[in-house]
Amino acid sequence: MTLTDPLAATTTWHEQLLAERSAHNYAPLPVVLTSGSGARVVDVEGREYIDCLAGYSALNFGHGHPALVAAAHRQLDRLTLTGRAFGNDQLGPFCAELAALVGKQMVLPMNTGAEAVESGLKVARKWGYEVRGVPHDRARVVVAANNFHGRTIGIVGFSTDPEARNGFGPFAPGFDVVPYGDADALRAAVGPETVAVLVEPVQGEAGVVVPPPGYLAAVRDICTDAGILFVADEVQSGFGRTGHVLATRGLGGVDADVYLLGKALGGGILPVSAVVADEAVLGVLRPGQHGSTFGGNPLACAVGRAAVGLMAEPALLRQVVTLGEILRTELEALVGRGVVTFRSVGLWAGVDIDPALGTGRTVCEALCARGVLAKETHGATVRLSPPLVIAEADLRHALATLGEVLAGLAG
Repeated sequence: MTLTDPLAATTTWHEQLLAERSAHNYAPLPVVLTSGSGARVVDVEGREYIDCLAGYSALNFGHGHPALVAAAHRQLDRLTLTGRAFGNDQLGPFCAELAALVGKQMVLPMNTGAEAVESGLKVARKWGYEVRGVPHDRARVVVAANNFHGRTIGIVGFSTDPEARNGFGPFAPGFDVVPYGDADALRAAVGPETVAVLVEPVQGEAGVVVPPPGYLAAVRDICTDAGILFVADEVQSGFGRTGHVLATRGLGGVDADVYLLGKALGGGILPVSAVVADEAVLGVLRPGQHGSTFGGNPLACAVGRAAVGLMAEPALLRQVVTLGEILRTELEALVGRGVVTFRSVGLWAGVDIDPALGTGRTVCEALCARGVLAKETHGATVRLSPPLVIAEADLRHALATLGEVLAGLAG
């Protein structure tokens, strides 16, 4: 390959590098970003965009939040990694502050959301053997269809998405899939070897699928009645996205036994995730049974502490509720005008586009050309999840642009 002059710094040149030197596991929109602040980002040619994806909710606090950047800078000058062979002065406070925010006793720090899910599954199985008394190597976990918990081999084995699953087997046993939102099917799937139910309070990748009324409370009751763990994957739905610190409590009014957190916990600066539960659950882990070289590193903990501090501010959640109502109202006005239907909760929406106008990708490319960044999922659905700190004017402009795009496609 012969490269053109990089000093030109054009989007085309950077796209050429991505296309020819990056593995093709993503199909990015035709934009190459170079900087950002709050809910706005700039590409290599100096064009500005409103970010309505926020790194799939990893950037809940926006790009370059001063408190998060300052925490990272301070820690970069001190200590970045020790490994867990030693302690560091950020780990204990991080665990204590996150546990207090969530209302649990213990924290298992990891890196990515998928690692948090895998770790939560390991803990649930071990708890099942040691506490519930399930025979060795017989533990089962009930999961929901159309779930998205990550893309490791262990996780895609219980995915129902052919794109995520096909071509990657064989897979580990021990998972029972039931329809999301169907409490009766969930109850029927729980047996004597079941140790946990793993569910997203809101299914993000599936198109922001909101649980039917009473579903999360039913999950809680089923788990309590059976004496098993309710494991809530709040990697996307947690940390304010729905207008609550935790969607399980905010939408369902119930408490899970285990919370899996990630994305926004790292403030969009670096990967930070965690399993959060009481000692009766996480206490089954003993030295040598689970670990991570980078999990709980001082840089991650310093940034995580700053993110926890931001999440504890009530004003942010009130803003999400206010902006979420604007999002819902503006999308309602587009139903029948290019939008077939939509689902929204907090500052998060899945918008189903009329297939007569084009695909979700068509709409996202047209939005990109007009300075608004969003991403499609499952063909016809456009996901909207802007930073929680987005200005009202920017949110209204982005939604007005969506209306203009749909009107243009309709001719």
